[in-house]
Amino acid sequence: MSSYFDTSFLMPLVRREPTTHDVIKFLQRQDESHISTSHWARVEFCSGIARDVRMKVMTREDAALAIADFESKMSPGFSLLPIASPDCELAHEFLQRYETGLRAGDALHLAIARNNNAQAIYSLDDKMLRAGKLLGLPVRRGIRGR
Repeated sequence: MSSYFDTSFLMPLVRREPTTHDVIKFLQRQDESHISTSHWARVEFCSGIARDVRMKVMTREDAALAIADFESKMSPGFSLLPIASPDCELAHEFLQRYETGLRAGDALHLAIARNNNAQAIYSLDDKMLRAGKLLGLPVRRGIRGR
């Protein structure tokens, strides 16, 4: 079984959040040969860290450490999926399902996961979970909400 993890699920691995402990425990129970994320998640992660620097929540030095920590946690365990043209096309289709309220980044996560036959798509983003359900995708929170 292949599982895909979006940025919201992975961010607590590096940035202390109320869900950090639960995310770590959940990932420790996963079979490393079947977990994946995408290059898009790496971009989003870096964007979140850059925002923290701009907002003066984090120093540049701490940001560099956080990015290095994230990269080390992604390898060797996670398969890192590329962003392909069919992913962009499917995200484009998903975004035209207006009732989902999807945002571009979430549509891309869902498209990458679907095109790579993920049997479970994990996210802590309630809007993405709702949209994924409306699209008939196997979205899951994986941990209790906080």
